[in-house]
Amino acid sequence: MKQRMRYNKNSNPERQTTPMAMGPMIGLATVCLLAMAGMYLWTSHHATTPNVPIATKTEAPLPAYTPQHIYSETADPKADIAAGLAQAKREHKRVILDFGGDWCGDCQVLDLYFHQAPNADLLQQNFVLVHVWIGHMDTNIDVAARYGVPIARGVPALAVLDADGKVLYSQATGQFNNMRHMESTSVTEFLETWKS
Repeated sequence: MKQRMRYNKNSNPERQTTPMAMGPMIGLATVCLLAMAGMYLWTSHHATTPNVPIATKTEAPLPAYTPQHIYSETADPKADIAAGLAQAKREHKRVILDFGGDWCGDCQVLDLYFHQAPNADLLQQNFVLVHVWIGHMDTNIDVAARYGVPIARGVPALAVLDADGKVLYSQATGQFNNMRHMESTSVTEFLETWKS
């Protein structure tokens, strides 16, 4: 009995690998080597380049300040506000209520900006400034609420009153609670807007 030989066109032992058949393999290997060489050159070049900071949003430089004692823990804010209103009425000014604490860096910067030119003159000529200590967000909260200032949104928090005690402005959204990253011109704009 004769056995039939199966023919498999892929398993031809006489078939030889020719350079023409290896062309695609050589091309692929060449591309890989070129990519690796390019990657090596790129990384070695960038490793010796000095680090250049990536441009970010420009912010005001942090002002240097020495912490001051601004807010009295023993003061009676209701009496201080009444005295401030009486003075404002006599001098035809408005009252700024400044809620905060000595521990608050942003409150310290606000006070620093209040005392820089031109803010110092604007403040002195148009306002009576009353500081209200809020402890660690747990004291005199009722006073802040009375004037529509939500302390939970951050301090410093400001309110502006006319000489009769009517609230003209209440900082409802924490506009100055990031004072360390703001410029003194933001305080100037505020004082110009609310001066008497």
